[in-house]
Amino acid sequence: MQYFKRLKSEIDPTPFLDEINGVANAWDASTGRQDKIAVQREAKAIPLRGLRKSAIGGRKRCDVHESRWTTGSQNYPLARAFLEDFAREQDSILGQGKIVCLPAGKRVYPHIDRGQYYRVRNRYHFVLNSALGSWMKAGDEEVRMKQGELWWFDNDQMHEANNDGDQDRIHMIFDMLPRHLAEEVLGTAA
Repeated sequence: MQYFKRLKSEIDPTPFLDEINGVANAWDASTGRQDKIAVQREAKAIPLRGLRKSAIGGRKRCDVHESRWTTGSQNYPLARAFLEDFAREQDSILGQGKIVCLPAGKRVYPHIDRGQYYRVRNRYHFVLNSALGSWMKAGDEEVRMKQGELWWFDNDQMHEANNDGDQDRIHMIFDMLPRHLAEEVLGTAA
């Protein structure tokens, strides 16, 4: 496999799911993903890290490299700690991140993540809930990610996801910039 790589398994997702369940209306607080991104219209999201709007200037959103913790991320200290710890472990800088719910019978439509932001970052999926395993396809490869697994995948390839189970499929999805690219991408402010 060249488009997917399982990095960790048997991570207990229960504390993260409890954290999500402890926040009233967690999935309804932000609807930007499903409202603005057609291929994501069937998914719900809890933004943890997003673009720094002040840095956008004249650039397209997909070319903005700077990100920050969202205000709502304060409700998810375990998720934040997980992301920070993994970034340190990988000697990388956190980019955007979110917790995404794909309800039963729904899908993420085929697409390639466009823009300079994605060309220099690694994309990760940490599977928090998926009874049958989460089906994903990138390029000509298909995998079924299991609950408690952490995966890297190549989002430069055409990719899609489908929840063929009868429960919500919940993933923590995030991007990281390898530290050795930081000055080249972010300038001396890195």
